[in-house]
Amino acid sequence: MDAEVLIAGGGPVGLYLAAALLQEGVTVKVFEQRQAPILHTRAIGIHPPALQALAGVQVASSMVHEGVRIRAGMAVSGGKTVGTMVFDRVSRDFPFVLALPQFRTEQLLEERVLALDPGAIARGARVTGVADDGGKVTAAVEAGPGATSPSGGVTGALLVAADGARSTLRERLGIPVVRRTYPDHYLMGDFEDGTEYGDKAVLFLEPGGIVESFPLPGGVRRWVVRLDSPAKAAAGPGDLAQLVHRRTGIRPDPATNSMLSAFSVRSCTAQRTIAGRAVLLGDAAHEISPIGGQGMNLGWLGARDLAPLICAALAGKPMGPQFREFERNRRRAANVARRQAEINMMLGRPLPQPLLRFRVAGIGLAAAIPPVNRWAAARFTMQ
Repeated sequence: MDAEVLIAGGGPVGLYLAAALLQEGVTVKVFEQRQAPILHTRAIGIHPPALQALAGVQVASSMVHEGVRIRAGMAVSGGKTVGTMVFDRVSRDFPFVLALPQFRTEQLLEERVLALDPGAIARGARVTGVADDGGKVTAAVEAGPGATSPSGGVTGALLVAADGARSTLRERLGIPVVRRTYPDHYLMGDFEDGTEYGDKAVLFLEPGGIVESFPLPGGVRRWVVRLDSPAKAAAGPGDLAQLVHRRTGIRPDPATNSMLSAFSVRSCTAQRTIAGRAVLLGDAAHEISPIGGQGMNLGWLGARDLAPLICAALAGKPMGPQFREFERNRRRAANVARRQAEINMMLGRPLPQPLLRFRVAGIGLAAAIPPVNRWAAARFTMQ
């Protein structure tokens, strides 16, 4: 075999799994269609359970050193602080949510993989199909110009499909999915931080819809604005700054914008995550709304649980029941994360002023009750 485990997709989840397996002496080949990382800040929030898993592959300390430790979140409405949620009790080792741009997260994971095996990652190559003869899998690899691996068939004992929400392999394997769409759309961007919020996350609960704001390394702050309809294709930094100003009274400087993105919310859950010698992982198994920042973290936790099962199976142990239990647990975790994201979105939807005041009062009351505050903090941080 070319490698014991073939991994389709070199995003944060695929790279984490590769590092976890290489540490245990498993040979791995990761196929990533991007020639180079995309320097676009997408997912930024890393929750305590994921940091604990990342510590297991020796990258958490570097991430914590570079990222912003968000130790508290604030709810604001009409210019007044409604409530504060603190994360000091959610974890002994990581009592915070870490904000770090996804491209840097991927770079640190890639460095760890290459330190373990310099030849483990094939860039410019994607897996387009898979054949399973019961004893091994053969992946069809399509290599683009400048790829670090040629096109052709590559064999392994197992294939892990971590190729994202639009997974080609999920379709090739014939795995059905359940899709949901939501009436929620967002425009987000990163700007120089001109606020006094420092390392706090802030949720602005306003009549026109929620505005979310998170600190990033380098004195940058992300702003996310909820919309009733998809953002116009021509929307620019000035449009986002104007929306933020209209709802919060704060106007980010459009000239300092370093990233702008629009997205509409949907979810997609695979009805199976295991098909013969192939396993779906990350967004290929469960795409979750970005609101709440659970998707990437959920993928890491799945990879954490999958790695020891793969090691045991490669050692010749019969692991059928354990893989089935893994499948049930990951589907259950995805459903919990989806419901949490739906609650987050519901709380951010526009309301008439009287109803908004009622919602805001309820949030303030809950924040003022210590046991409820701690419970909400634990849920928010995926504990």
